[in-house]
Amino acid sequence: MSSTLDQAARDAVLYTLPLFEMARMRAATCPRKLDSGELADANPNASVRWVNGFRHTRQLLTPRNREVVSPNNDTLYDNAWLDLSNGPLLINVPDMGERYWTLGFLDMWTNPFAYAGRRTTGNRAQRLFVHGPDWKGDVPEATVPVAAPGSDVWIIGRMLASADAADIALAHGLQDQYAIRKAGDASSAAWQRFDTGMDRRPRDVPEVMLYRLTVRDVLKRNPAPAGQGAMLELLDRFGLRHGEPEPDAEAALAIALAETCAALRQDVSASDIGNGWTLPVSVRTDYGIDYPTRARVARNLIGALGMEEAMYPVCEVDAASAPLDGKAHYELCFPCGSAPQVDAFWSLTVYRRRDCLLIDNPIDRYSIGDRTEGLRTETDGSLRIRLQADDPGEGCNWLPTPSDDQFYLTLRLYQPRTPHLSTQFVYPPVVRLD
Repeated sequence: MSSTLDQAARDAVLYTLPLFEMARMRAATCPRKLDSGELADANPNASVRWVNGFRHTRQLLTPRNREVVSPNNDTLYDNAWLDLSNGPLLINVPDMGERYWTLGFLDMWTNPFAYAGRRTTGNRAQRLFVHGPDWKGDVPEATVPVAAPGSDVWIIGRMLASADAADIALAHGLQDQYAIRKAGDASSAAWQRFDTGMDRRPRDVPEVMLYRLTVRDVLKRNPAPAGQGAMLELLDRFGLRHGEPEPDAEAALAIALAETCAALRQDVSASDIGNGWTLPVSVRTDYGIDYPTRARVARNLIGALGMEEAMYPVCEVDAASAPLDGKAHYELCFPCGSAPQVDAFWSLTVYRRRDCLLIDNPIDRYSIGDRTEGLRTETDGSLRIRLQADDPGEGCNWLPTPSDDQFYLTLRLYQPRTPHLSTQFVYPPVVRLD
């Protein structure tokens, strides 16, 4: 087997892996059963699911939720997969008042190509007119057009909610008013059956035949971005677009899949933004020809939205570059006038390093930020956050850490301002106190 073929196989996997990971996510998150009880397919092993409708999380995530790594504790999630091959869809959104909300639209190449929400379309009641690349016609009056580059779209929504029951109930009422309708029939839900081509069983490394067939199917419905013809020709060597693989290409693809998937799991490359902080994802609307980054994000952080909507700086070490350890006491100090600069809100969350999950603690506080009740500013105007497992005492802004484990921090910035977007903001180091 030639090294040229081996390298071509690795390039083909890096280029197409987002397509497979998106298809796998669709199979895992689309419902088999509607609220009415109707099954997409009575066979429990079938790969048929329902698409063109929303599914919502109804509570803020806590340590009891273990399905998602580095979970967000600020917002409720809204999730929908769209099939636009049968025509445009209308999405009804209620008046959100002053509440932060966003619907991020991702294509099957994981590009966050469009948004609706507080930042882009405002908080008024609105109807989104979503259509695929082959649709021709006039956009209906009083709608917000969303032009998708392919027939398949993943919508990831976030809606701000506080932990109290009254606000959660209000958020539920807003979620319940989201609705997806066929553009020509606004009277009924647009739910339809869709064969995802795979089941829900987790596969760390895809089986090569399933991978090839999945990529081919997704490619037919979702054209590659313009200017990537050379990569598409490369795929033909492995039967990833059409035809049969070249001799030895199937074996090379299988090896490349195993090696690439393992390497990407270990790839923690991120932009260094100073003082121990890194930025794992810095995409805006698309990845362009940065295929390695796109593959890494698809494998490890699938669903990441663009920087204008949210940024997620991460810190794993203290000011001395030592790993953050729950046995120690730390402080994070934002000097006067140097708190995170956002147009929506910000929060800081602790995660246990070994499993990337939230941590049980005696005050049930999993994040702290500008919305935290009782947040205290020092007389000099600085904001100091204590990071430790035991209670630091009255008057401290305390974010509990694990008592006997390493941890890391994620700073979530919703609608970050220019200093963050331009990476000119100075992130303070985490200082060990003992």
